[in-house]
Amino acid sequence: MWLLYARAPAPDAPYWPGRRWLAAVDAVAWPLLWVLLFSHAPKPVGRVGPFVMAVALLCGLGRLHRALCENHRYRFTTWRWSRVVAALMVIGLVMKLMLTV
Repeated sequence: MWLLYARAPAPDAPYWPGRRWLAAVDAVAWPLLWVLLFSHAPKPVGRVGPFVMAVALLCGLGRLHRALCENHRYRFTTWRWSRVVAALMVIGLVMKLMLTV
């Protein structure tokens, strides 16, 4: 038996001046980062590289459309991942301090 729980949709993001253009930069930057990562791979990636680049291009176009036309639904990827990286850095710093004492 499957149990399905429907979550409530996320509330609309608050609008502030410059949000649309900053969202557009964020929407394009992450897929571009994936393209650069695979184009400068140290070893040959074969057919995976062009596939990842094509998927990144399609995802980037969808993200750009959401950032420009449906801005109230766009969530910043940079903000989300910077919190994760900051948490990992704090954990690493605490571990380093605990091992040096």
